[in-house]
Amino acid sequence: MTKIKDALAKWEEKNAMSAVSSKEIKLCGLIPPIEKMDATLGQLITILSLGRNNIKAFAGLEAVGDTLEELWISNNMIEKTKGIGSLKKLRVLYMANNNVRDMSELNKLGELQNLEELVFVGNPLEETLSAQETYRDVISKLIPSLKKLDGFVLLRE
Repeated sequence: MTKIKDALAKWEEKNAMSAVSSKEIKLCGLIPPIEKMDATLGQLITILSLGRNNIKAFAGLEAVGDTLEELWISNNMIEKTKGIGSLKKLRVLYMANNNVRDMSELNKLGELQNLEELVFVGNPLEETLSAQETYRDVISKLIPSLKKLDGFVLLRE
């Protein structure tokens, strides 16, 4: 398991700059993968990319709740969205191909009042919703601020 602190140190070494002064940090596909987030994330500013790891929860993001605007966390193992509401400035959330199955977890995304763009395709819940009523309709009702879903612009009446 790679810890966020160690991943940031490797990133700084590779990029020859401080993570604190960087506007964007990508920590995708690390070997060994990151399994959970911690308070070290408090150093980061607006964009965090953690795709293709083994992250199972949003725990540990509280430290960046007032600064993080974009979170790219696709291709992980997230089932629950508990803690997502702490990301008060989040505008973009890419969380495709995770393990979200329960509608109550999607409801928590409704707490993100600034969320404009969501990529959610590839979660088991997408198939469940598609069978009931249109997937886009359900999500656009839950997240009124949303302008773009899975790469498509949402047209509102």
